Amino acid sequence: MSKTNNYVFTGLKVVAWIIFVGLCIEAGGLIVNFIFSLYNPEFVQNLYQKLDLSEMYQRSKWTFFSMYTFILIISVMKALLFYEVIKLVSKINLSKPFNRFVSRQISKISYYTFIIGLISYLAQHTAKKLQPHGYNIDMLNPFWADSQAFILMAAVIYIIATIFSKGVEYQEELEETV
Repeated sequence: MSKTNNYVFTGLKVVAWIIFVGLCIEAGGLIVNFIFSLYNPEFVQNLYQKLDLSEMYQRSKWTFFSMYTFILIISVMKALLFYEVIKLVSKINLSKPFNRFVSRQISKISYYTFIIGLISYLAQHTAKKLQPHGYNIDMLNPFWADSQAFILMAAVIYIIATIFSKGVEYQEELEETV
């Protein structure tokens, strides 16, 4: 591998770590918001991302818990997705990338991405159904605005995982014949 590729790959590792840490901070902040909203709803407007769902909580606890559950699942799943990416970029051997570990990791990444997209899509449509009932959902939209992008990205990553899986099979078959 060339020196330039080494630098680029190291840069990608650093970016993956930065994104992972940011997503962990976001998930942690949202969990703290959730806990504070249960015990002290008046203080929620001053917490992380100013996600104040106290009006929703007062109108319907069931709606509040369902919407916040969607938010928490999506944020935690994004952090888990980048944890899998970090495991991949940390353990991949670029001189022999076609191995079972890489194939499994890419498959896991595609599954996590698909689940995030699917849950985001479900949350987006659930929130839209609340709007005619007088709920303000504008502050929730950023949490699942990119659901279609995640589903499309999952399809692309799954294709790459399938190619890697075939590459591993061919490499193992070639090693057996030699």
